[in-house]
Amino acid sequence: MSSVLHEQMQGDFYTCNFEQKTGEGSIILNLGPQHPSTHGVLRIMVELDGEYILRAEPVIGYLHRMHEKMGEVKTPSQLMPNMGRLDYLHSMAWNWAYAGAVERLAGIEVPERAEYLRVIVTELNRVASHLVWLGAFLLDLGAFTPILYTFDDREHILDILQMVSGSRLTYSYFRFGGVAADANDEFFRRVSDFIGRLRKRLPMYKKLVEKNMILKYRTIDVGFIDADMCRRYGASGPVARGAGMNWDIRKSEPYSIYDRFDFEIPVEKNGCCMARYKVRVAEMSQSLNIVEQAMAAIPDGPILPAKAPRANFKLPPGEACFAVEASKGLAKVWIVSDGGKTPYRVKLRAPSFSNLSLFAEAAKGLLISDAMALLGSLDLVIPELDR
Repeated sequence: MSSVLHEQMQGDFYTCNFEQKTGEGSIILNLGPQHPSTHGVLRIMVELDGEYILRAEPVIGYLHRMHEKMGEVKTPSQLMPNMGRLDYLHSMAWNWAYAGAVERLAGIEVPERAEYLRVIVTELNRVASHLVWLGAFLLDLGAFTPILYTFDDREHILDILQMVSGSRLTYSYFRFGGVAADANDEFFRRVSDFIGRLRKRLPMYKKLVEKNMILKYRTIDVGFIDADMCRRYGASGPVARGAGMNWDIRKSEPYSIYDRFDFEIPVEKNGCCMARYKVRVAEMSQSLNIVEQAMAAIPDGPILPAKAPRANFKLPPGEACFAVEASKGLAKVWIVSDGGKTPYRVKLRAPSFSNLSLFAEAAKGLLISDAMALLGSLDLVIPELDR
């Protein structure tokens, strides 16, 4: 290691002067960046008085990959695969956010069938994301069995999405003006079978979790987050809805064809870990309802416009922003173009970043074990947090 790098690692940039602020009798503990208490390469420095947290300070940047900078040197088509590398658990949402921003700026119309296919794959991907969270969150709390069930159900979704996208995780299915491939009858049959399967299993999940006394003690009235805290830090998605905020972009600012579907926005008022759990489980049921309605109403027709943009097309001068409701919350893409081959600026608004921001305040005074329950309930995905 060079002497310069060594000095940097010993400096305030890495330690944030944390040790110098330590109170008498307290200790500093690192959670992460390679530790099972944090999902992915996230580091949280905590000052403890015994097992109680006096201060907590997230340290990010270990997975920064410069997606926004790459957006300035790649054509719009070349950057689309990057969207699957942000929130890899709900990458269809990021596909849609980026495609929507480009389409809005370039004035590209999306055929009806493609709009329905976008809704179907994005909602299925949302369910898969919530299933991963459910299994991993309960594993954080010491319950091993649920993750075996949730990943079993998730495999069925991955099989379905692979039929149209060719991928199982980091999707690049969206195209500017539509989608990459159409769905056949086998696709729709398997989606229908999965909807029936999961509807039978969701009551089992609830019984397995909500009736378990250990998990009830670990989650009810633990990790309190209220609506005011969500507003101050810009938290969104299930974190905000678990704090009583009835706000979902699909309803409050409908995009695409979401205004054609009948579905509810689950909201819980307690603001604890259990409230956030209930919101996500209820959202899975609502996503199944949306998918069922979309399959019943999907029209025949093309999946791309008659004059689909070429791979190396140029964006017109101007700017556009497009927001979608991802599984973690509000995901937004802002693009500025000066008419060149590549965008002048690309800005990605990641919900995990805002949701993590409130952790320092919410964790203060908690037992370290309860803080881990709080952290898990936020459903953070580090690749989109660092970008």
